[in-house]
Amino acid sequence: MGMLGLIASRVAAGATVEFRPSGSSMVPLIRSRQLVTVAPVDPARVEVGDIVLAKVAGTIYLHLVSAVDPTGRVQISNNRGRVNGWTNHARVYGICIAVDGADRPRIDGKLRDQP
Repeated sequence: MGMLGLIASRVAAGATVEFRPSGSSMVPLIRSRQLVTVAPVDPARVEVGDIVLAKVAGTIYLHLVSAVDPTGRVQISNNRGRVNGWTNHARVYGICIAVDGADRPRIDGKLRDQP
């Protein structure tokens, strides 16, 4: 299991996790190695534009929600227009609540109750 897989399992278990992802697919929202904070999310409350930690076709991404299907699926994409695919609510583990200490917008009411 890779780094994002370990982080996803911790978030799915109820932990809020800070880490430094690498890559450029989310620039300028998240730059490589910026400190991000991801908390457990109620997947039914995510909206287009939220940054979520989700599994799509066997790969875990920290990417944007680009569409929401009322049947309980979300479409995940990077910030450069590439669509990763659709996934169901069970595979949406967390939501990015901060980047380098700056709070992300529209988080209120989206966090899952933590144990």
